[in-house]
Amino acid sequence: MNMLLFFTLGLFVHFVFFVSIFDIYFTSPLVHGMTPQFTPLPPPAKRLVLFVADGLRADALYELDENGNSRAPFLRNIIMYEGSWGISHTRVPTESRPGHVALIAGFYEDVSAVAKGWKENPVEFDSLFNESKYTWSWGSPDILPMFAKGASGDHVYTYSYDAKTEDFGANDATKLDTWVFDNVKDFFDTARNNQSLFSKINEEKIVFFLHLLGIDTNGHAHRPSSRDYKDNIKKVDDGVKEIVSMFKHFYGNDGKTTFIFTSDHGMTDWGFHGAGHPSETLTPLVTWGAGIKYAQKVSAQQFDDAFLKEWRLENWKRQDINQADIAPLMASLIGVPFPLNSVGILPVDYLNNTDLFKAESMFTNAVQILEQFKVKMTQKKEVTLPFLFTPFKLLSDSKQLNILRKARSYIKQGKFDEAVSLCKELIHLALEGLSYYHTYDRFFLGINVVAGFVGWTSYASLLIIKSHSNLTRGLTVKKSSHLLPYGFLAAGLLVALFLLIQACPWTYYVYCLLPVPIWYAVLREFQVVQDLVASLLTFPLSHFVGYLLVFTVGIEVLVLSFFYRYMLTAGLIVFAGWPFLTKLWTQAKITSLSWTVFSLLLAVFPLMPVVGRTPDISLVMGAGLLVLLLSLFAVPSLIKRKGSLAKEELLVHLLQILSTVLSMYVVYSTNSSLLRKQGLPLMNQILSWAVLASSLVVPLLSSPALFQRLFSILLSLMSTYLLLSTGFELASVYCFLTVFSPFMMGALMMWKILIPFVLVMCAFEAVQLTTQLSSKSLFLIVLVISDIMALHFFFLVKDYGSWLDIGTSISHYVIVMSMTIFLVFLNGLAQVLTTKKLRLRGKPKSHHM
Repeated sequence: MNMLLFFTLGLFVHFVFFVSIFDIYFTSPLVHGMTPQFTPLPPPAKRLVLFVADGLRADALYELDENGNSRAPFLRNIIMYEGSWGISHTRVPTESRPGHVALIAGFYEDVSAVAKGWKENPVEFDSLFNESKYTWSWGSPDILPMFAKGASGDHVYTYSYDAKTEDFGANDATKLDTWVFDNVKDFFDTARNNQSLFSKINEEKIVFFLHLLGIDTNGHAHRPSSRDYKDNIKKVDDGVKEIVSMFKHFYGNDGKTTFIFTSDHGMTDWGFHGAGHPSETLTPLVTWGAGIKYAQKVSAQQFDDAFLKEWRLENWKRQDINQADIAPLMASLIGVPFPLNSVGILPVDYLNNTDLFKAESMFTNAVQILEQFKVKMTQKKEVTLPFLFTPFKLLSDSKQLNILRKARSYIKQGKFDEAVSLCKELIHLALEGLSYYHTYDRFFLGINVVAGFVGWTSYASLLIIKSHSNLTRGLTVKKSSHLLPYGFLAAGLLVALFLLIQACPWTYYVYCLLPVPIWYAVLREFQVVQDLVASLLTFPLSHFVGYLLVFTVGIEVLVLSFFYRYMLTAGLIVFAGWPFLTKLWTQAKITSLSWTVFSLLLAVFPLMPVVGRTPDISLVMGAGLLVLLLSLFAVPSLIKRKGSLAKEELLVHLLQILSTVLSMYVVYSTNSSLLRKQGLPLMNQILSWAVLASSLVVPLLSSPALFQRLFSILLSLMSTYLLLSTGFELASVYCFLTVFSPFMMGALMMWKILIPFVLVMCAFEAVQLTTQLSSKSLFLIVLVISDIMALHFFFLVKDYGSWLDIGTSISHYVIVMSMTIFLVFLNGLAQVLTTKKLRLRGKPKSHHM
């Protein structure tokens, strides 16, 4: 098979495998066609004010400072005397968009939102804002528009600052929050002199949303332990106090305003969020005002953590909820229908109302979630053949009616606690049923993807065997039978017909039909398989078992290294001793000793911490100086050479030295500027992008001789790597940009990760050139190992358990599959970098061995 065609097919196959987990495990849970449900009793509040302090950790708000004082005295006073409080548990991914969707729409968004940068709506959904009479919102342009665009009509109003002000290198990120507070005050001042606006803000069922981004920005820029982050919390507390006072004054203390203060996600100690660490998933929730229970003093509380003691809040009742539960709470407080797609369970213990109101609200909550279950079941039943459909047995139609009738009967009899308990039981059954129908096709799709995985790995293995064994030598070419292709064609048509009858999505056709041509290609090599089996039967059993054991242990060590990094250390130590177990030590002692020393040196790195350390610019500068010294050693040999080509190569080398010096200067200068809160200097930004752009071109101007070319690649890529080494997180891109841009920042961080792989692939290409081994076969061996690892992680993907477990299982599979896909590109890039030559004059030249 042509190499380019094989790589193209391999890329397509692995892209399908990569996308498959999102269709199998993380498709959108939303359904449409439900009837709005609302509590049929007068609500306690006319209006609701929602404060969301983006990136605020629960402990950062609740804990006392080193002097025993609260960073947020106003909110602490609310906890102790006026309202209810607790921890809101978020879900992975702990990003701004999914956090706000959970808060305002009541459901946990699927991973497809990442394709929109957590900004636009990947799917349409209902929200509290959409159900309100009017909503006014102030804050980030990344958050507010998605709820306005998703709303029906024009009753959701947004006021945002310019996106460029979201600068991680800015001198004062608290200005983002000050802008919100000032604009809210100006808005109410304007309303006093605008009769139309005045009448709107005096309506019932209205919402005011204040999105406060300063804490998140300061956390990314300076980390949550910084004075900037902590001072920002005090600024927010002061701002909330002023806004609450203004509302009370404007509405004449009518007691009809509910206030809710919370966060969309937390943040790790090193200024990161997105995963499932407790510092990211535990967010504060403080509620007070109309319809909210007053502070409750208790003598003892039982929780699995020691937070109450740490925060000195042991005697004030803490009520933890899931983040999505806040949406039905807000809906019940102002009397609007529960968001149609909400899966939140109303936390009735937060409500200060009659038992009748609580029971009716919980009944409404149960009917609203049951509606989703019924629609989901109907949709699945309509597209499944009757004899194949298996209903959710725990919640039959008769059981639904019985529970609803019994709950309604309890309410009529005044048995409100029993009604609430029964409604909660119905909600849990409906949510379980929703999950059942949502994952209905998971086993079927998983079987097909695994069949494709195994088939592809088998085919790649057969190609390696055919290229490097004598099994196919001496085989007589037999006339191929038409039975095999016709059989697979018939199988493919049957699969397609089966999917067509069930009205399956087009992606199902891809997953289910892909194994057909793959296994056809495998079975075409049946003669090779037959001869391989015959050959293995003549192979000594002890040798066969030994090789199989080594291969299996090696794969498992690589898999375990994703969970325990020290496994890589163990593997490298074994590699270090390899020359002494073979004849290499006697044949090439210096080479063997070098191998051992460098293997042991490399074995130290997996034992070092990955994230969480304070950035040390001196280490970056030290690495730059080391690269500079290495490059200076090569100058004398280049000067001694004669001819126009030698001068050209010397010029290229000096240019690379200059690039390294500039990178060191930019890193030092940018770090100093950010510490002084003066932002990213424009000249530094221009130099950074220039170094990045030139890093893949300059090596092509160097000598095509193997050692010189590898050294040139190292110098060019190290210049870029230095610029991306200012942190263990988002701060690593600050030499290029500091204004929030998820795709650009993500691409730069991905390139930082890929640079070591590019260097390794270039060295790999050099090995192929010097040993004259087949590049296709070596690449296939790496591909087979990667695919076996990916299959391991496919079975380990979770959508249940702790958020940390879920996020980790996804990231492991994504990393392995991404690297498998990138290997195809990196292999081609390495070939270009190591073999091609650009001339400043004349035609381009290729490297020849």
